[in-house]
Amino acid sequence: MKKNNLELGKESSGSRVHLAQLMLPEHANPLGNVHGGIIMKLADEAGSLAAMRYSGRHAVTVFIESMTFDEPVQVGSLLHVNAHVSWVGRTSMEVLVRVDAENPLTGHMSETNSAFFVYVALDHQRRPTLVPRLICETTKEKELMADGESRRKIRLGNSKVSN
Repeated sequence: MKKNNLELGKESSGSRVHLAQLMLPEHANPLGNVHGGIIMKLADEAGSLAAMRYSGRHAVTVFIESMTFDEPVQVGSLLHVNAHVSWVGRTSMEVLVRVDAENPLTGHMSETNSAFFVYVALDHQRRPTLVPRLICETTKEKELMADGESRRKIRLGNSKVSN
């Protein structure tokens, strides 16, 4: 009997997504830096693409872990948004999204922020559906998976407190 993708699992490497976009004046906030909401939108787009690529299903955002903006992004920067699946549950996937800004004249890169986004895979009736188990290929992926399980427990604990 042939095993399906859910039983076999998938590697995180197949979920990797890279988006790059030049930040223009239309992306600026009143201070002249790129508006944080623009960066969050791009991060969510990259994250959802990684989740869809991994699960083979549409995926919706259910949680964004704290996103701290470590460095302002200047208009004229080339924004790089990288995402890959870092933890998998039954129907949900955690995606690590990292954002870097590049000065296209000098090539200097600076990490501006990163965050974990959680998505749920949906079936054709838009109900949560099972996703393949995650096959960790590297020590770093194993650490991310273990840490993801800890973050999940914290999220679930916090949701019980707020209800």
